Amino acid sequence: MSNSIYPWQESSWQQLQLLRQRMPHAILFHGAAGIGKSDFIERFAQGLLCEAVLPTGHACGQCASCGWFTQHNHPDYRRVRPEALEDEPPADGEEGGDAEAKKTAKSTKAPSNEIKIEQIRNLADFMNISTHRQGLRVVVLYPAEALNMPASNALLKTLEEPPPGTVFLLASNSLDRLLPTILSRCRKFALPMPSHAEALAWLKAQGVADADSWLREQGGAPLAAMAQAETGNRDDMDALLQLLAHPSIEGALKTAEKLQKVPLSAQVSWMQRWLYDLFSYKLAGSVRYYPRYQRELASLADKIHISRLLAAIKSGNERRATADHPLSPKLFIEDMLLDYTACCA
Repeated sequence: MSNSIYPWQESSWQQLQLLRQRMPHAILFHGAAGIGKSDFIERFAQGLLCEAVLPTGHACGQCASCGWFTQHNHPDYRRVRPEALEDEPPADGEEGGDAEAKKTAKSTKAPSNEIKIEQIRNLADFMNISTHRQGLRVVVLYPAEALNMPASNALLKTLEEPPPGTVFLLASNSLDRLLPTILSRCRKFALPMPSHAEALAWLKAQGVADADSWLREQGGAPLAAMAQAETGNRDDMDALLQLLAHPSIEGALKTAEKLQKVPLSAQVSWMQRWLYDLFSYKLAGSVRYYPRYQRELASLADKIHISRLLAAIKSGNERRATADHPLSPKLFIEDMLLDYTACCA
């Protein structure tokens, strides 16, 4: 992404510039997944480090600092995120050791989805040396809910006694998964979801086919919609939705077998959106996420009792909290789908 931000972020960007005169030591950006929070805070980080920042607050893109930033080796910038999200080379000084040895080590185990305490401890040297050109040093960290407990506690100590001239920019998809003590030490900044029309116009401008369906299925999040559209594959989602549309014990077991390697968090999200549509149709006759399945949703809504539906929604929320750490993915999916089948009986 260039220095530009997404169209739906313009007003947030202008509001953010008001903080620059009295910059907090930590800002926590929060909002729905898939709306561009990480791009937004990295653009802001580049602007904070730029040596010829524009009146709009955007980086100039021409100075030495901007050159280092775009090459991922700015000496006063660090980005902290789970290993599973690392698809770019680390900045100079972020990691030491033999690169080939690390590559071999990583290949023997799945990349972690957590931010670990070592990653927070590795910031110590960075924060204790003087900045390269007497400016700010900036740490970007996302998603903040990926911090495991030891890492959260280590970060908290740093936020309680922030080094001078250091700004932390954090992003989170769900504030309720963060320690209250971390929340209390950050200035919170909400990034809103774009309107459906605005997100749809942007997706069409990117050449996304069937943009409206992809956008609805991703809850209105345009970047999530584009990522899904680029795969061009609804097979896994539709396998689950077909079972939800026509629930049966045999179908639940077969679907669990088929989907056991699909990320559980995605499956729980699909299920939660389906239950939302079912609830919405029963109460108001409207469908938000899956208009393709409106006929099936209408049929189920006529049969299902509201108390059972509310219980299923509650169970979905509870499963969302444990989806990242199941004892057995297949058993997790079986349990979820059999509960739903019983709910519809």
